[in-house]
Amino acid sequence: MADLRFPQGTRAHAERRHALAPEADDAFRAFSKAVFAAGALDVPTKQLIAVAVAHVTQCPWCIEGHVKAARRAGASDQQIMEAIWVAAEMRAGASFAHSIKALDLMMGDTAE
Repeated sequence: MADLRFPQGTRAHAERRHALAPEADDAFRAFSKAVFAAGALDVPTKQLIAVAVAHVTQCPWCIEGHVKAARRAGASDQQIMEAIWVAAEMRAGASFAHSIKALDLMMGDTAE
């Protein structure tokens, strides 16, 4: 289902991006390939991390690409959803942790 707010990239987009900055495009692709290769972490784990980060950064293209990649790498739907819940807790946790700033301001009676 197409989402008009987030248009799908096309081959023409990829070719134009490459034509405008081929060295950077090639370097980014090589970097991405290296990052997602098996290492100390296996590929499914790396893809689950990417699913979580994609939800925190709220990138719809990243969500789509990494959910698909996680499934191709063997991650289960339950693992993917659990990674999303970890992301949700971390995002909410940041707001909770940052409340200390507001509490300090309120407790210090610094209203102006």
